[in-house]
Amino acid sequence: MFPYYLKGLGLGAGLIIAIGSQNAHVLRMGLQRKHVLLTVLVCIICETLLISAGVAGIGSAIEQQPMFLNIARWGGALFLAWYGLRAWRSAFQPGGLQAAPSVNMPNMPLRRALLTVLAVTLLNPHVYLDTVLLLGAVGAQQGPQAKWWFAGGAMTAAFVWFSLLGFGARLLSAWFVKPSAWRWLDGVIGIVMLMLATSLVMQAL
Repeated sequence: MFPYYLKGLGLGAGLIIAIGSQNAHVLRMGLQRKHVLLTVLVCIICETLLISAGVAGIGSAIEQQPMFLNIARWGGALFLAWYGLRAWRSAFQPGGLQAAPSVNMPNMPLRRALLTVLAVTLLNPHVYLDTVLLLGAVGAQQGPQAKWWFAGGAMTAAFVWFSLLGFGARLLSAWFVKPSAWRWLDGVIGIVMLMLATSLVMQAL
């Protein structure tokens, strides 16, 4: 069964390790050292639940309801566009942010941090397309027992990646002490979010 685990690990890593709203948010929280454990855990739990749902067969049922996919695409496009514009606004604010947690860090309440990571994760239709539909479809082809080994590999990829991204971001903090580095990061995040929003609109049309 181990080959199925490796197959899930490879495919899961290929889908998760990509520039997107979820990864950008985890990186930003890791650099700020704000609610990193909460952010990483929520991402891992959501990915685990979605992969399990897809492998269990929910992905096949959703594919037969295109209306739900269109609603998810439009809602996700609006959220990503708002997130991208907010990142651009931060990029043009004088002074920027500081990577060191003790230097003028904006305070984010726990509730807001939780709601933000949930929104970034669950309001992005690409998360469902990658986990529920794609991983679910491939996993379902592996057989009744092997599909859960496949799912376990994909879940492991999510656990390792988000842990490295969130807790490893502090290794870049020396560079992000510069306000200009934060402006560049916010600018890139804004571009990525708006590109994702545009792609969702094109798919919906």
